[in-house]
Amino acid sequence: MQLFSTQAPQLFATASSHKRLSSTSVASFRPLPARPAPSLEVVRSVSRHHAVNRMALCQAAAADAAPATTNGAPSPQVDNSLLELSALTAVSPLDGRYGRGTVGLRKTFSEFGLIRFRVTVECRWLQMLSQIPEITEVPPFSAEANALLDKLATSLTPEQAQRVKDIEKTTNHDVKAIEYMLKELFVTNAEVLKVSEFTHFACTSEDINNLSHALMLKEAMHEQVLPTMDKLIAGLGQMTVEFAGVSMLARTHGQTASPTTLGKEMAVFATRLKRQRDLAAQVPFFGKMAGAVGNYNAHLSAYPEVDWQQVAHKFVESLGLTFNPYVTQIEPHDYIAELYHAVIRFNNILIDFDRDVWGYISLGYFKQKTIAGEVGSSTMPHKVNPIDFENSEGNLGMANATMDHMCNKLPISRWQRDLTDSTVLRNLGVGLGHSMLAYAATLKGMSKLQLNSAILDRDLNNSWEVLAEPIQTVMRRYAVPNPYEQLKAFTRGQQVTQQSMMEFVDGIEGLPAHAKEDLKKLTPSNYIGNAVQQAQSVQNFL
Repeated sequence: MQLFSTQAPQLFATASSHKRLSSTSVASFRPLPARPAPSLEVVRSVSRHHAVNRMALCQAAAADAAPATTNGAPSPQVDNSLLELSALTAVSPLDGRYGRGTVGLRKTFSEFGLIRFRVTVECRWLQMLSQIPEITEVPPFSAEANALLDKLATSLTPEQAQRVKDIEKTTNHDVKAIEYMLKELFVTNAEVLKVSEFTHFACTSEDINNLSHALMLKEAMHEQVLPTMDKLIAGLGQMTVEFAGVSMLARTHGQTASPTTLGKEMAVFATRLKRQRDLAAQVPFFGKMAGAVGNYNAHLSAYPEVDWQQVAHKFVESLGLTFNPYVTQIEPHDYIAELYHAVIRFNNILIDFDRDVWGYISLGYFKQKTIAGEVGSSTMPHKVNPIDFENSEGNLGMANATMDHMCNKLPISRWQRDLTDSTVLRNLGVGLGHSMLAYAATLKGMSKLQLNSAILDRDLNNSWEVLAEPIQTVMRRYAVPNPYEQLKAFTRGQQVTQQSMMEFVDGIEGLPAHAKEDLKKLTPSNYIGNAVQQAQSVQNFL
């Protein structure tokens, strides 16, 4: 695309050729006759011409994306005007392919959800003003007037939200469009209509936005995220009890290690997740209602006798939020970073779980229930892949990447406010959406797991070398010389069997007979410490 016109008047003469200048040509070079410099007015005229041309062409370029190509060839063209937004045409898989998994978040984090909460805040603020005696211009509302405002605050319809979007096409300001839409609806009640100019009174847009965002997060966490986290923790608690006594060869650095039980390892994940879930649930949702720069300037200019900070405090808490007394134009968003960091930690633990279970499936410790009609591979008919745990891991990575950016970005705003947080906050539900997909995938995967005891027992019976630890430890008790070194020479890099291990124990000089008998009772299956007791008592920690 040509961005600048070639039709502008030429200002300076140019040489007719660009031949390399030799020493001879330099000597014979004669400058072109001097021409008078263009006037300042001519320069300005040409500059304006270029500016107008550049702006027009750049605007056109921004409006129309360049045609897509594949290996240099034009891709098949599709008329975008024919593609109405649907699960099939949505850009984000959260609303497309995976839309069924995020439907519970739509009423909260969609554009409708944001408008819904903004309307709630605007209506509740007008009701609050009617309760302040000093504001005689807004007398206490009648039951009928309050009923109208209550209905709007709690039961916004999609049609009303669409009207906001229609108004926004003119205002090019989403919060102002809310105010205008409400004024249209107020005509049904003369009492409210009379004080309609007090809608959005003394507010900056961020007064409405920050409270809406806090309400969105609170609703999503309490109705969707925390209950699903609880299901994961409960499921792991059940697996802990179910597999409490199932002996399993542990692995450190990928190598055989002292045995444990499968249930105890599930308990580790259950308690880790519970702690992060509780930390996420403890994060307060902050809000402000302090005007353009946090000082109640406009409020006090109109009603200096009102304690506006106390009014704001009461109002924020009436919404079920926590009042932040020290703010700029924006609530600083620190609590969002705290919340998302807790969710990220929960997600990281779940990634750890997904990978461990993936590994146990690979080892054969778990089989997966097959579902009629499902296909594991397009070319290998036998495959039953651990796709649920893989999908979970992938979505958790997407979730954490999005939320990590928000944690790093949102607490930073130039001076009393810049707009960089606005576009980021539009994605408030993206990280939680991917988290919800991941939680559902892990739960689905857990529901398919079937224990394969034969493989667990086989691995234990093939790993008698793990008893080197208790044997050398007992040898230390009875002052047998060089216990560690003896077991190292016997086991490291060697094939150890039950018979060879028993023979080694019988041959330990200086070890009492009763100690030898106790050691010979040990097997890889019963050398599990207190793993069973830990697993059985996990409910005390959940």
